[in-house]
Amino acid sequence: MLLRKNIKVEDDGQTIYAPVSGSVIPIEDVHDEVFCQKMMGDGLAIEPTEGKLYAPVSGIITVVFPTKHVIAITSMEGIDVIIHVGIDTVELKGTYFHPYVKVGDKVKAGDMLMSIDLKNIKKRYHPTTMIVIENDEDYQLFKTDHKDIQAAGELMKVKKVSV
Repeated sequence: MLLRKNIKVEDDGQTIYAPVSGSVIPIEDVHDEVFCQKMMGDGLAIEPTEGKLYAPVSGIITVVFPTKHVIAITSMEGIDVIIHVGIDTVELKGTYFHPYVKVGDKVKAGDMLMSIDLKNIKKRYHPTTMIVIENDEDYQLFKTDHKDIQAAGELMKVKKVSV
C-alpha cells in the first residue's frame, strides 16, 4: 500500500517503479546535501543489491550524463524522473557504468537502462541510487512505506496537482 500522511492513492496517479532492487531510504536521509534538501526534486532513494537498472516509467530518455551515473526520463505524462546512481560517483568518470540507452530513445517501464559494477563501485563510493521527480512542484507524491523493494515494484505514485 502506498501512503503519504495516511492518504490512500487514487487509481489515476502515475506509477513510478523501482529501477533497482534494494533497501528504500527516505530522500531526506541520503548523505548528499543536494538530494536530502530536495534541490533536484522530491523522491526516494534505494541502496541497491544488484547492478541492473531498469526504466521506472515509460517515456523518452532526456539525459545520459557523460559520466554515465545519471539517466533522466520524461514520462509520457510529462513527469521528469532523474535516476542518480551513487554518491560522488561522478568522480568515476563513467567507469563501472554501462548504459544501454541514449538521449532520444523511447523506453517502456521495466526496460533495462544500464548495468553497473556494484562490487567495484562499493569499494570507494556509496551506491545509493536516488529517484527524484524534477518537476515535483506540479505533482503530489505518494511514496511506498516498504523498507525493501524489488526492481519493478511500485516505488511511488505521482498525481498531477490541480490548479
